[in-house]
Amino acid sequence: MKAITEDFLRLELRNAQPETFYVPEGKILTPAAREYLQQRKIKIAKGKPPEAAAQSAAPEAPAQAPAAPAAVPAAKYRDHETGAFYMEKPEHMTQLCGNELVAKNHPRILFRGKLDSLQSLVVLAQAMIAGEGSPKLIDDLGSVLDNLREMMRCEVLDEPYERQSIIGLTHQELRERSHNPQKFFGIKQMLLPDYSMGRDYALLNQIRAAIRETEVAAAGAFLSGSKCTRPDIMEELNRLSSALHIMMCMYLAGMYRKEDGRT
Repeated sequence: MKAITEDFLRLELRNAQPETFYVPEGKILTPAAREYLQQRKIKIAKGKPPEAAAQSAAPEAPAQAPAAPAAVPAAKYRDHETGAFYMEKPEHMTQLCGNELVAKNHPRILFRGKLDSLQSLVVLAQAMIAGEGSPKLIDDLGSVLDNLREMMRCEVLDEPYERQSIIGLTHQELRERSHNPQKFFGIKQMLLPDYSMGRDYALLNQIRAAIRETEVAAAGAFLSGSKCTRPDIMEELNRLSSALHIMMCMYLAGMYRKEDGRT
């Protein structure tokens, strides 16, 4: 139907009162239809309604959104020095803390290696003394070992070291006895070790020397000029050195004897 009649409009607009009636292209209104629209005060225009025109002009939406790119796996490790990321840990590197990597010759890793070796010497000494040596000496070495293990834990986790005693003595008591062994043990200040002093004394001296080496490694790890990043660890290593000196004096003074009286 090319002509729009009055009857068509009455049916089409029976429930509507548009402001404008748009005559589609290729069609015309009959005179009666035009008069009907004018009576209802409906404007007449040619073409499509604005909404329909806008919809026809809009580009078609894509049938399907493109697939999202595959997620890139998160890096497992980060270089502590350069900030570079790694999916796998290089063989020449090790974990400083968390997923932070450093070269295996990093000063803090060297310190941890010395600390680990020191602990192994203490355990070896306990094993050699057990069964034929002084139970108290084994217990005191256990106190030294506990402090070394706590030091390792605190360094790795970057926590403060807070223990205040070794072999049952406070830091102040350790200093007093280490500086005046004659007063407390009747022993001259740090006698030079000799094989004749016995195996256990030699083992204590070995641990004392290893503590000094560990202290040097700690200085390389935590000292920068006059600034120290871990004064707690440096102080504890000093006190551990004093503790071993005291234990050596106690050994010479006969304070590490078995119950049967033998040292």
